[in-house]
Amino acid sequence: MSYQIKVAASDITFDCNDGESVLDAAERAGFALPYSCRKGVCAECEGGVVNANGVIEKALLCCVRPDADISIAPRKIEKRERIVRKKLDASVFRITQAAPDVTVLQLRLPTGVRAKFRAGQYLQIHLDEHAVRNYSMANAPHQSDSVHLHVRHVAGGRFSDGVLKELSVGNKLRIELPYGEFFFRDNSTKPVILVATGTGFAPVKSIVEDAIKRKLARPLKLYWGARRKQDLYLADLAQKWHDDGHVEFIPVLSDPDGDWTGRTGLVHRAVLADHAALDAHQVYACGNPAMTSAARDEFTRAGLPDDEFFCDAFVQTDALEPVA
Repeated sequence: MSYQIKVAASDITFDCNDGESVLDAAERAGFALPYSCRKGVCAECEGGVVNANGVIEKALLCCVRPDADISIAPRKIEKRERIVRKKLDASVFRITQAAPDVTVLQLRLPTGVRAKFRAGQYLQIHLDEHAVRNYSMANAPHQSDSVHLHVRHVAGGRFSDGVLKELSVGNKLRIELPYGEFFFRDNSTKPVILVATGTGFAPVKSIVEDAIKRKLARPLKLYWGARRKQDLYLADLAQKWHDDGHVEFIPVLSDPDGDWTGRTGLVHRAVLADHAALDAHQVYACGNPAMTSAARDEFTRAGLPDDEFFCDAFVQTDALEPVA
């Protein structure tokens, strides 16, 4: 059985199968809705469902599974080529420790196989039939024979504190890609502000290295927030981009040691301190959900158009689900 989904104030309609989410049905029909975690936590997919009285009620479209025809009012919807995802068995190629609590995991794809993705998107690691973990790809799309992941260690985490510890070079992981609406938009000439916290640097790294590879002329400014200096686990790389003239890099610490002479406080507030108005910019924010939510609210109040704000909120799955 299937149901018809109508997008309010448009001529867009598509079918949704019984038990299927509105987000999945839209993708299957060739439409893109905003989303990030796909778990009903980050609220990036929040839109509206029109009730029987014609009133729009807020809803998370990754969680809405209709049992009748409905009308929806998403924040935005775009026609897009139908997404083709690949499930692959990738081999562990290298494991390095970027910081005490961050591991860089490099995976090689099967010989002759390439992974098509956009800078900023993420993949899923399949732990079993039902459990997956999401990780952004930190390499640029032209490095399509491998994927690089920045894994933050979570105490009790099934993958980061379990599977990862047992991995050796040559081991296989089942992955599926690509996912995510957090990717660099080429249809704009606006200056770009990149805002990251923690391992939210991973997709930003992909975006920056893609821009460098393609010699894009748009100005890029990166604000990377962390508690302490050692949490900026690839600061030397970001500083090299800065020194080479590719990116303006502004590190921001919320709990610095006494010898820190750089910017302090909340990273999104540093952006606001430097930009009285944001109407002429495009913003990509990735990392802690509290940061991405606050950034959206305060940046739009500073004039940033809502459709020029793109975010990926990192939700800790193991904080929501029991560890098997």
